[in-house]
Amino acid sequence: MFTNTKFEDKYAYRREAVFVILAGLFIGSLALTNVLGLSRLIDLSFSISGKEIPFRVFVGTLAYPITFLCTDFICELYGKKRANIVVWTGLLLNLWVLFILWFGGKLPEDPSVNSEAFFTIRALTFGATSASMIAYLTAQFVDVHVFHFIKRITKGKHLWLRNNGSTLTSQLIDSLSVVLITYYGAKIIDVPEGYSITRYLTILILSNYFFKMTSALVDTVPFYIGVRIFSKFLDIDPTKGYKEEKH
Repeated sequence: MFTNTKFEDKYAYRREAVFVILAGLFIGSLALTNVLGLSRLIDLSFSISGKEIPFRVFVGTLAYPITFLCTDFICELYGKKRANIVVWTGLLLNLWVLFILWFGGKLPEDPSVNSEAFFTIRALTFGATSASMIAYLTAQFVDVHVFHFIKRITKGKHLWLRNNGSTLTSQLIDSLSVVLITYYGAKIIDVPEGYSITRYLTILILSNYFFKMTSALVDTVPFYIGVRIFSKFLDIDPTKGYKEEKH
């Protein structure tokens, strides 16, 4: 009796520890995405047969794909309810970031120190975070719901399909929303000379989506390996989650 209880306690501890790590990685990556946000535009343009292909991504985008990998792990191992809790926590984080930036800007400053960097980051982060909150909520909830929809209709099979299907769908929504809301709502994207608004925004949307899409396809292998390792390490059968939610 004592041995069984000790065995169960060990796995219960592991499950909670891994959940906290995944949730922490999700929240940390989300914070990086929002704070770095639009502070730097990375030009990764390349040429094919002498024709230049424009490819530009915001630095905040670099950390964003890991958030979807984390929610997919949580969906697969812990279920839809816990994944939604993490998504709502991410929204609260966005609000907390906005509050600290607003409050920090209102407090009196030391005139001997140059605060230009803070107020530049503050302006960019305010615009990016405010605009991305709508995109974030929409994309993350779409990711969770599409993941479980595919899991349900495939009866828990084809892990690659729900991982890629949910992430590619949600990241398309996110790329569209962030760029369009940031430009038309926050008005903090400058269109360079020689570009029409439509062309430049299309370049940003497609570049950011292609980066996220590539990341999603690349993370299929680590997702498969991770689910196998976590399932054994945590003594969790992901298919049971499907059966429990079905009823």
